[in-house]
Amino acid sequence: MPHPPPPHHRHAKPLHFHKPATSLPDFIYAALSLAFLFSTTATSSLPKSIALIFPQSTRNKLLRNPNMSISNPNPNPNSRRRFSNPQALSEWLRPRMPTDSFAAWGVQPGTKNVHNLWLELSEGETSLADSIPPVRTVQVVTVRILDDRNRVLVESHQELSDGTIRYRGRPLSEKMKPGETVEAAVDRAIREELGSILYKGLSELEDQNESVKIIPDSYSEKVEERVSASYPGLPACYVLHTVAARIDCLPDEEFCTEEDEEYEDSSERNVADKAVSVKRHYWKWVDSDKV
Repeated sequence: MPHPPPPHHRHAKPLHFHKPATSLPDFIYAALSLAFLFSTTATSSLPKSIALIFPQSTRNKLLRNPNMSISNPNPNPNSRRRFSNPQALSEWLRPRMPTDSFAAWGVQPGTKNVHNLWLELSEGETSLADSIPPVRTVQVVTVRILDDRNRVLVESHQELSDGTIRYRGRPLSEKMKPGETVEAAVDRAIREELGSILYKGLSELEDQNESVKIIPDSYSEKVEERVSASYPGLPACYVLHTVAARIDCLPDEEFCTEEDEEYEDSSERNVADKAVSVKRHYWKWVDSDKV
Protein backbone atom coordinates (compact mmCIF):
# COMPACT_ATOMS: atom_id res chain seq x y z
CA MET A 1 0.00 0.00 0.00
CA PRO A 2 1.52 3.41 -0.92
CA HIS A 3 2.32 5.72 1.96
CA PRO A 4 0.25 8.91 2.29
CA PRO A 5 2.04 12.12 1.35
CA PRO A 6 3.66 14.13 4.18
CA PRO A 7 1.40 16.71 5.85
CA HIS A 8 2.79 19.68 3.96
CA HIS A 9 1.92 17.99 0.65
CA ARG A 10 -1.71 17.36 1.52
CA HIS A 11 -4.23 19.53 -0.21
CA ALA A 12 -6.70 21.41 1.91
CA LYS A 13 -10.28 20.56 1.18
CA PRO A 14 -11.75 23.44 -0.78
CA LEU A 15 -14.50 25.50 0.78
CA HIS A 16 -17.84 25.30 -1.02
CA PHE A 17 -20.18 28.26 -0.88
CA HIS A 18 -23.78 27.38 -1.66
CA LYS A 19 -25.35 30.26 -3.44
CA PRO A 20 -29.09 30.61 -3.63
CA ALA A 21 -30.89 30.09 -6.89
CA THR A 22 -30.81 33.33 -8.82
CA SER A 23 -30.43 34.67 -12.31
CA LEU A 24 -27.31 36.74 -11.51
CA PRO A 25 -24.19 35.66 -13.45
CA ASP A 26 -21.52 33.56 -11.71
CA PHE A 27 -18.81 36.20 -12.10
CA ILE A 28 -20.73 38.50 -9.72
CA TYR A 29 -20.65 35.81 -7.02
CA ALA A 30 -16.94 35.37 -7.61
CA ALA A 31 -16.34 39.09 -7.20
CA LEU A 32 -18.38 39.21 -4.00
CA SER A 33 -16.51 36.22 -2.58
CA LEU A 34 -13.13 37.80 -3.29
CA ALA A 35 -14.24 41.08 -1.71
CA PHE A 36 -15.37 39.21 1.40
CA LEU A 37 -12.06 37.35 1.70
CA PHE A 38 -9.94 40.49 1.31
CA SER A 39 -12.00 42.47 3.83
CA THR A 40 -11.73 39.64 6.38
CA THR A 41 -7.96 39.38 5.93
CA ALA A 42 -7.44 43.14 6.27
CA THR A 43 -9.47 43.28 9.47
CA SER A 44 -7.65 40.39 11.13
CA SER A 45 -4.22 41.88 10.38
CA LEU A 46 -4.79 45.20 12.17
CA PRO A 47 -2.27 45.77 14.99
CA LYS A 48 -3.52 45.65 18.56
CA SER A 49 -1.86 48.98 19.34
CA ILE A 50 -2.74 51.68 16.83
CA ALA A 51 0.04 54.24 16.46
CA LEU A 52 -0.69 57.86 15.71
CA ILE A 53 -1.19 58.28 11.98
CA PHE A 54 -1.59 62.06 12.09
CA PRO A 55 -4.78 63.11 10.31
CA GLN A 56 -6.08 66.67 10.61
CA SER A 57 -7.26 67.42 14.14
CA THR A 58 -9.15 70.42 15.43
CA ARG A 59 -10.40 69.30 18.82
CA ASN A 60 -7.46 70.61 20.81
CA LYS A 61 -6.82 74.20 19.73
CA LEU A 62 -3.45 74.29 21.46
CA LEU A 63 -2.06 71.62 19.13
CA ARG A 64 -1.57 73.08 15.67
CA ASN A 65 -0.31 70.16 13.62
CA PRO A 66 -2.22 68.68 10.68
CA ASN A 67 -0.74 65.27 11.40
CA MET A 68 -1.81 64.59 14.99
CA SER A 69 -4.09 61.63 15.62
CA ILE A 70 -5.86 60.10 18.57
CA SER A 71 -5.25 56.89 20.44
CA ASN A 72 -6.84 55.50 23.57
CA PRO A 73 -4.35 53.21 25.29
CA ASN A 74 -5.94 53.18 28.73
CA PRO A 75 -7.31 49.93 30.15
CA ASN A 76 -10.94 49.51 31.09
CA PRO A 77 -11.52 51.68 34.19
CA ASN A 78 -13.97 49.09 35.51
CA SER A 79 -11.12 46.59 35.93
CA ARG A 80 -9.22 48.80 38.38
CA ARG A 81 -8.89 47.88 42.04
CA ARG A 82 -10.98 50.10 44.33
CA PHE A 83 -10.38 51.15 47.94
CA SER A 84 -12.93 53.06 49.98
CA ASN A 85 -10.35 55.39 51.55
CA PRO A 86 -6.57 55.80 52.04
CA GLN A 87 -6.72 53.81 55.28
CA ALA A 88 -8.15 50.79 53.44
CA LEU A 89 -5.40 51.11 50.82
CA SER A 90 -2.76 51.36 53.53
CA GLU A 91 -4.04 48.20 55.25
CA TRP A 92 -3.99 46.36 51.92
CA LEU A 93 -0.44 47.49 51.07
CA ARG A 94 1.25 46.97 54.43
CA PRO A 95 1.47 43.13 54.39
CA ARG A 96 2.45 43.14 50.71
CA MET A 97 5.43 45.49 50.90
CA PRO A 98 8.75 45.78 52.74
CA THR A 99 8.03 47.59 56.00
CA ASP A 100 10.92 50.05 55.73
CA SER A 101 9.99 51.05 52.18
CA PHE A 102 6.34 51.68 52.95
CA ALA A 103 7.23 53.69 56.05
CA ALA A 104 9.35 56.03 53.87
CA TRP A 105 6.38 57.22 51.82
CA GLY A 106 5.87 60.93 52.38
CA VAL A 107 8.76 60.98 54.86
CA GLN A 108 11.76 60.46 52.63
CA PRO A 109 12.43 63.71 50.70
CA GLY A 110 10.92 63.72 47.23
CA THR A 111 8.43 60.91 47.88
CA LYS A 112 4.64 60.93 47.91
CA ASN A 113 2.30 59.37 50.46
CA VAL A 114 -0.56 56.88 50.50
CA HIS A 115 -3.06 59.72 49.97
CA ASN A 116 -1.43 60.45 46.60
CA LEU A 117 -1.65 56.82 45.53
CA TRP A 118 -5.27 56.59 46.63
CA LEU A 119 -6.12 59.67 44.54
CA GLU A 120 -4.36 58.16 41.53
CA LEU A 121 -6.39 54.97 41.93
CA SER A 122 -9.71 56.71 42.54
CA GLU A 123 -9.19 58.99 39.51
CA GLY A 124 -8.18 56.07 37.30
CA GLU A 125 -4.62 57.23 36.62
CA THR A 126 -3.05 54.11 38.17
CA SER A 127 -3.87 50.42 38.59
CA LEU A 128 -2.42 47.95 41.11
CA ALA A 129 -1.84 44.24 40.58
CA ASP A 130 -2.63 41.97 43.52
CA SER A 131 0.88 40.61 43.98
CA ILE A 132 3.71 40.73 46.53
CA PRO A 133 4.81 43.41 46.15
CA PRO A 134 1.99 44.94 44.11
CA VAL A 135 2.86 46.34 40.67
CA ARG A 136 1.67 49.83 39.79
CA THR A 137 0.81 50.36 36.12
CA VAL A 138 0.64 53.88 34.70
CA GLN A 139 -0.02 55.24 31.21
CA VAL A 140 2.27 58.25 30.69
CA VAL A 141 2.52 60.80 27.91
CA THR A 142 6.01 62.23 27.33
CA VAL A 143 6.67 65.35 25.24
CA ARG A 144 10.19 65.84 23.89
CA ILE A 145 10.26 69.59 23.32
CA LEU A 146 13.02 70.63 20.88
CA ASP A 147 14.46 74.08 20.21
CA ASP A 148 16.09 75.40 17.03
CA ARG A 149 19.46 74.07 18.25
CA ASN A 150 18.04 70.55 18.57
CA ARG A 151 18.23 70.65 22.34
CA VAL A 152 15.61 68.86 24.46
CA LEU A 153 13.78 70.54 27.32
CA VAL A 154 14.31 68.51 30.51
CA GLU A 155 12.72 68.93 33.91
CA SER A 156 15.69 68.92 36.26
CA HIS A 157 13.72 68.89 39.52
CA GLN A 158 10.44 69.77 41.23
CA GLU A 159 9.62 71.66 44.39
CA LEU A 160 6.91 69.85 46.34
CA SER A 161 4.27 71.20 48.70
CA ASP A 162 6.09 69.80 51.74
CA GLY A 163 9.15 71.88 50.86
CA THR A 164 11.26 68.95 49.61
CA ILE A 165 12.89 68.55 46.19
CA ARG A 166 12.26 65.70 43.78
CA TYR A 167 14.88 65.21 41.09
CA ARG A 168 13.61 64.27 37.64
CA GLY A 169 16.09 64.58 34.74
CA ARG A 170 13.50 63.75 32.07
CA PRO A 171 11.37 65.50 29.42
CA LEU A 172 7.92 66.83 30.24
CA SER A 173 5.66 63.94 31.23
CA GLU A 174 2.19 63.49 32.67
CA LYS A 175 0.04 60.58 33.82
CA MET A 176 -2.86 59.96 31.48
CA LYS A 177 -6.43 59.88 32.65
CA PRO A 178 -8.79 57.00 31.78
CA GLY A 179 -10.31 57.40 28.35
CA GLU A 180 -7.95 60.28 27.51
CA THR A 181 -6.32 60.36 24.10
CA VAL A 182 -2.61 60.91 23.62
CA GLU A 183 -3.41 64.18 21.90
CA ALA A 184 -5.55 65.44 24.79
CA ALA A 185 -2.92 64.36 27.33
CA VAL A 186 -0.20 66.29 25.46
CA ASP A 187 -2.43 69.35 25.44
CA ARG A 188 -3.12 69.08 29.17
CA ALA A 189 0.51 68.36 30.11
CA ILE A 190 1.78 71.46 28.30
CA ARG A 191 -0.93 73.67 29.76
CA GLU A 192 -0.42 72.46 33.34
CA GLU A 193 3.38 72.40 33.48
CA LEU A 194 4.44 75.13 31.04
CA GLY A 195 1.35 77.31 30.84
CA SER A 196 2.51 79.83 33.44
CA ILE A 197 5.44 80.89 31.24
CA LEU A 198 4.21 79.88 27.80
CA TYR A 199 1.26 82.25 27.73
CA LYS A 200 3.12 84.94 29.65
CA GLY A 201 5.73 85.00 26.87
CA LEU A 202 3.17 85.52 24.13
CA SER A 203 2.06 89.01 23.25
CA GLU A 204 -1.59 89.93 22.92
CA LEU A 205 -1.18 90.10 19.15
CA GLU A 206 0.19 86.59 18.86
CA ASP A 207 -2.06 83.60 18.39
CA GLN A 208 -1.57 81.34 21.40
CA ASN A 209 -3.00 78.43 19.43
CA GLU A 210 0.00 78.55 17.08
CA SER A 211 2.62 78.28 19.84
CA VAL A 212 2.80 74.47 19.98
CA LYS A 213 3.62 72.34 16.93
CA ILE A 214 3.77 68.57 17.16
CA ILE A 215 6.47 67.08 14.90
CA PRO A 216 4.92 64.68 12.36
CA ASP A 217 5.66 60.97 12.66
CA SER A 218 7.29 61.44 16.08
CA TYR A 219 4.95 59.17 18.05
CA SER A 220 6.44 56.11 19.73
CA GLU A 221 5.38 53.73 22.48
CA LYS A 222 7.46 51.65 24.87
CA VAL A 223 7.22 50.01 28.29
CA GLU A 224 9.62 50.64 31.17
CA GLU A 225 9.69 48.67 34.42
CA ARG A 226 11.40 50.12 37.47
CA VAL A 227 10.83 50.84 41.15
CA SER A 228 8.81 54.01 41.60
CA ALA A 229 10.75 57.02 42.88
CA SER A 230 7.57 58.48 44.34
CA TYR A 231 6.62 55.30 46.21
CA PRO A 232 9.79 53.49 47.42
CA GLY A 233 9.60 49.72 47.23
CA LEU A 234 6.64 49.71 44.82
CA PRO A 235 7.52 48.27 41.38
CA ALA A 236 6.02 50.19 38.49
CA CYS A 237 5.24 49.49 34.86
CA TYR A 238 5.20 52.68 32.79
CA VAL A 239 3.60 52.59 29.35
CA LEU A 240 5.22 55.61 27.71
CA HIS A 241 3.55 57.39 24.79
CA THR A 242 6.07 59.87 23.39
CA VAL A 243 5.77 62.68 20.86
CA ALA A 244 8.19 65.44 19.86
CA ALA A 245 7.16 69.09 19.64
CA ARG A 246 8.43 72.60 19.10
CA ILE A 247 7.15 75.44 21.25
CA ASP A 248 7.65 79.13 20.58
CA CYS A 249 8.43 81.71 23.25
CA LEU A 250 10.22 79.48 25.76
CA PRO A 251 13.31 80.97 27.47
CA ASP A 252 16.69 80.04 26.03
CA GLU A 253 18.21 79.48 29.48
CA GLU A 254 17.08 77.59 32.58
CA PHE A 255 13.68 78.64 33.90
CA CYS A 256 10.98 77.78 36.41
CA THR A 257 7.22 77.35 36.05
CA GLU A 258 4.48 77.20 38.65
CA GLU A 259 1.67 74.69 38.60
CA ASP A 260 -1.85 75.42 39.70
CA GLU A 261 -3.28 73.38 42.54
CA GLU A 262 -2.57 69.81 41.42
CA TYR A 263 -5.76 68.39 42.88
CA GLU A 264 -8.00 71.41 42.48
CA ASP A 265 -10.52 69.42 40.45
CA SER A 266 -10.62 66.52 42.89
CA SER A 267 -13.91 65.83 44.65
CA GLU A 268 -11.95 64.36 47.58
CA ARG A 269 -10.71 67.59 49.12
CA ASN A 270 -10.17 66.03 52.56
CA VAL A 271 -7.73 63.55 50.97
CA ALA A 272 -6.17 65.99 48.50
CA ASP A 273 -5.23 68.36 51.34
CA LYS A 274 -3.08 65.57 52.87
CA ALA A 275 -1.40 64.59 49.62
CA VAL A 276 1.97 65.88 48.45
CA SER A 277 1.62 68.08 45.37
CA VAL A 278 3.99 69.75 42.90
CA LYS A 279 4.36 73.51 43.30
CA ARG A 280 7.17 74.42 40.89
CA HIS A 281 8.93 72.84 37.93
CA TYR A 282 12.56 73.65 37.06
CA TRP A 283 13.63 73.27 33.43
CA LYS A 284 16.85 73.27 31.42
CA TRP A 285 17.90 72.56 27.84
CA VAL A 286 20.06 69.49 27.22
CA ASP A 287 21.75 68.22 24.04
CA SER A 288 19.42 65.65 22.50
CA ASP A 289 22.07 62.92 22.43
CA LYS A 290 22.41 63.18 26.24
CA VAL A 291 18.73 62.59 27.00
